[in-house]
Amino acid sequence: LEALGLPMASDGEASAPVELGFVEPAPAARLLSSQFPSKVGGRPAWLSLQLPEPERLRCGGCARPMIFLLQVYAPRGRAFHRTLLVFCCAHSPCPRRRFAVFRSQLGRVNEFYSPEPEPEPQEPPPPRPGLRLCRVCGASGPKSCSRCRWAHYCGKEHQSLDWKAGHREACGQALGKAGSLSSLNILFPEFELVMELEDSEDQERENVTCGEPLVAADHDCVTEGLAQEELEAMAKHESKEDRIFAKFKRRIALAPDQVLRYCRGGSPLWVSEENVPSDVDIPSCACGAKREFEFQVMPQLLNHLKMDSFGESLDWGTLVVYTCEQNCDHGNEYSAEFIWKQDFSVDHL
Repeated sequence: LEALGLPMASDGEASAPVELGFVEPAPAARLLSSQFPSKVGGRPAWLSLQLPEPERLRCGGCARPMIFLLQVYAPRGRAFHRTLLVFCCAHSPCPRRRFAVFRSQLGRVNEFYSPEPEPEPQEPPPPRPGLRLCRVCGASGPKSCSRCRWAHYCGKEHQSLDWKAGHREACGQALGKAGSLSSLNILFPEFELVMELEDSEDQERENVTCGEPLVAADHDCVTEGLAQEELEAMAKHESKEDRIFAKFKRRIALAPDQVLRYCRGGSPLWVSEENVPSDVDIPSCACGAKREFEFQVMPQLLNHLKMDSFGESLDWGTLVVYTCEQNCDHGNEYSAEFIWKQDFSVDHL
C-alpha cells in the first residue's frame, strides 16, 4: 500500500480507513513479481520464490488444482514486502468449490529481489534458473514431460490438458524452452488491482443514513407525507435481513465498480445476516495468535471473470479474508490464512 501512496498500518496502530480495489487493464510487465503488484487473474506473481507445494493448492472438495483468483500487496510493520494470494476451484462439477488464501512476506533485504526498486521491464525477463512453474497455471511445477523434459506441470491434470491442447505437437521440437506458457487458457482474465481510499464524505453520509429508520432512508419518494405511525408500522415489517442487504447495497452504490474492500482490523460489509462467522468460527493462526479481518472480495468481481467458461456454480456474495493479527514470520514459506465465503440470501438473488 505504501508503494501505491496509501497509508500503511504498522503493528499496533489503529485500523486504517477503508480502501477500495478496482480492476484496470495493465501491461504484462507491470504485473510481474519484481513489480510487487496487486492483481486479478492470470498466473500468480509469487512473492517468495520458495513456492507452496502443489498439494496445498488442491481443492478440498474435488482434489483438483485450484487456480489463481487475485492477490493484494499489503506491506505491514516489519514485513517490508507482504502479499496475500487467493485461489479457488474452477472445476464446474465440483460439489464443494473451495477457496484458499496464502500469505508471503519478505524483508527489504532478501534473496529474491534487490533492496532498491526495480524499473518496469520492457519485456518479460527469462525464467529464473531452477524455478519450475506449471505451464498451465503458474503454480509450482515439480513434474516434467517425460519426452521433452522442458515442459513442467503442477500435476497430471494440467499435463493431460496441455498435451491435448497442443503440447503433443510441440513436444521435442527445438521451439520448446523452459518457462514457456501453454496455449491452453483455463485462467481468469488478468487485470491490475488499483487501490483508492473510500471517499470520507461518502462514508460519513452512509454512517448517518444507516442510523436512520430504513424505510425513511430507502423509500423517501414513497413515504413522503405519511404519518409517523404508518412509517413505524412499515418499518416493523422490514426484517433484519432486509436491513443488512439494504445497507450493503447503499454502501457499494457509492462506488459500484469496487471489487475489493481493504481495512485490516476493521469489519467486513456483510451481504446477509445468514452465515456470519462468530469468533469461534475463525480459527487462530498456526502461531497461536488470533486472526483479524483484512479484506473482502466483492461480488462485482464476477462480472470481470468471464464466468461462462467456469460453470454457473462459481459464485459468492462476498469472500472475507482473515489473517494473523501478529503477522507471524515464517521466513520464505507461504502461510495459510483463513477465508470465509458468504452467499446472498435466497430472497435477494
